[in-house]
Amino acid sequence: MSELALELVIPVYNLEGESIGQVELPKVFKTPLRKDLIRRAFLSAFTARLQPKGTDPLAGLRTTAESLGVGYGIARVARIKGSLRAARVPQAVKGRRAHPPKVEKKLHERINKKERRLALMSAIAATAMKEVVESRGHVVPDKPLPVVVEDRLESISQTSELKKVLVKLGLWADVERAHEGTRVRAGRGKMRGRRYKVPVSLLIVVRRNDGIVKAARNLPGVAVKTVKNLSVLDLAPGGHPGRLTVYTVGALEELRERFPVEVVQK
Repeated sequence: MSELALELVIPVYNLEGESIGQVELPKVFKTPLRKDLIRRAFLSAFTARLQPKGTDPLAGLRTTAESLGVGYGIARVARIKGSLRAARVPQAVKGRRAHPPKVEKKLHERINKKERRLALMSAIAATAMKEVVESRGHVVPDKPLPVVVEDRLESISQTSELKKVLVKLGLWADVERAHEGTRVRAGRGKMRGRRYKVPVSLLIVVRRNDGIVKAARNLPGVAVKTVKNLSVLDLAPGGHPGRLTVYTVGALEELRERFPVEVVQK
């Protein structure tokens, strides 16, 4: 667990980047930082998406090849009739695999419900810890975290308008960092619909989507989530907490309702 400074009352900004008031953070932001639980919850959510893999039981075995037996001065592997080319065995061309993937292999990391909930609360609290956010490599503005914006942000539907707001809030530098870090993936993946690797940038948490998803979907590394769909995958990409996050006032109020009880550190 970590003891990090946290401001309980932070300013609220309008779309012009001006402070228009203050808001008290919900109790969930007092949750102690548990990197171990966050890592487990991330692995559990990530591995839940993996699809079991297996092979055809007859793969490599659809052949009439037979061994010639002993006395011919050659290895006793199965050979195609009419020639001496080996078949069926793992070391042969088009032969079966020695150790194929099994569908019964355990892929999903299990985690208790209370642990997953505590991990989510801890990941939310980490977005208010400036040291943790900076350690992820984000370009952090010179203002208290998390950045809270009025609810009008949810109704922005144009990317150009959202860019202007992020510039005025001092958050555009982190989007530029993600743009400059975008690169072409190495390997075969570039041929399979995942050509680019894009660094993670801002996370915008809203109460409801009134157009903000459409405005943010073309910005590199930027993601928009409602409080209802918020998960450790969004708050701690790669299992590392402290993503630079923007909350609307309505999102904070919904967090206050969803996590009304403060976690006592033992």
